[in-house]
Amino acid sequence: MKTEIEKLYDIYLSNPDVTTDTRKCRPGAVFFALKGEHFDGNRFIKAALDAGCAYAVTDSDDSYRDDRVIKVGNVLATLQELARHHRRQLNTPMLAITGTNGKTTTKELTAAVLSRKFNVLATDGNLNNQIGVPLTLLKLRAEHSLAVIEMGASHPGDIKELVDIAEPDYGLITNVGKGHLLGFGSFEGVIRTKCELYDHIRQKGGKVFVRREDDILYRKSEGIERIEYGVSPTLKVNGSIAGSSPFLSVSLNISGEHVGNLPTSLIGDYNINNILAAASAGDYFGVPAADVAAAITAYKPTNSRSQYIKGARNEIILDAYNANPSSMKAAAENFASIAAPRKMLIAGDMLELGAESRSEHDKAVAMFESLGFDNVLLAGAEFSASAGRYKAFADTSALLEHLKNNPPEGYMILIKGSRGMKLESCLPLL
Repeated sequence: MKTEIEKLYDIYLSNPDVTTDTRKCRPGAVFFALKGEHFDGNRFIKAALDAGCAYAVTDSDDSYRDDRVIKVGNVLATLQELARHHRRQLNTPMLAITGTNGKTTTKELTAAVLSRKFNVLATDGNLNNQIGVPLTLLKLRAEHSLAVIEMGASHPGDIKELVDIAEPDYGLITNVGKGHLLGFGSFEGVIRTKCELYDHIRQKGGKVFVRREDDILYRKSEGIERIEYGVSPTLKVNGSIAGSSPFLSVSLNISGEHVGNLPTSLIGDYNINNILAAASAGDYFGVPAADVAAAITAYKPTNSRSQYIKGARNEIILDAYNANPSSMKAAAENFASIAAPRKMLIAGDMLELGAESRSEHDKAVAMFESLGFDNVLLAGAEFSASAGRYKAFADTSALLEHLKNNPPEGYMILIKGSRGMKLESCLPLL
């Protein structure tokens, strides 16, 4: 007799389009009615079916009554179990990528490199959580020869939960830093959670891509077969910064061959590590060195991640997707190294830092001063308390009002802050 998941899988095979959003319902899709703190998908089951969904999955006793509604014990757990079951049927080689900073850029670079040779399924945008990962896995098809899955975390156990769903064969942790400290409790909590990926790969007998110069991750990856990359010329894939004003160019070497000084559309010296990670994955999976170079050169960042924008009045580096102490430091130091006659830094609060929030914002302001930044605008309650000599605003709305009344012109402007600060709203005023 078939299990509940096997029966649902038969339905999925006939209707392989899965959604949790009625705005994205397509004819023949299966709608999973998820519940959260601020939403309840059960309220939209009828709308999903009316929009053409073939079935809806619910765990509510009070949901819309219809023969096409499938009742389960827990919708999210069922979605995850269905994704794992599907992944096991296809057994596609899978690389999981996580880290405090750079995981989305590394995922996109790696997918771009591998796509030069393979049909690759990669996480769309940053759908990297307990919902996004299973939705990505359910897009896996027999024609995909590789999968690159991004995994995010904000609490202990998050990565273990995701690797238990995706069961990756390869792992890559970009770095560990002071991000989401409110959820992790400490920097050590960050390390333990990210390294849950290593724990899985070690148990599975898989392989990990590790930057040789990262002492923490190199130590934590002992006992696993490692594919190393970094700046040392002794490594199979290595490189160095060839230029960065403002765009990064990288001198790349693969298997003893100098591939070239590659121009990129990336801003920030720290992106060399993301590039080398992608190049290492490409080399390991047999992508020709020239194709690795072409993919890296062609890649263009989006989604407010170190994104260069040439405005009518200013040049802007938009890095407002996320911020924590390590990424703020990297972005500010890189900005300081860029040659520009007039600079402005717009920084928003680094959120979810818990008890360390005040001290980390104090450190950030001290760093801005040590780097010689004079024209700095700070937004948010935390930066306002730490502002010192800099101009600060209680929130982004107050900052916008200031920019409206004092429009800057002729500057290179770095915009850096956490997602919740929505600093991209400054763009129309710059």
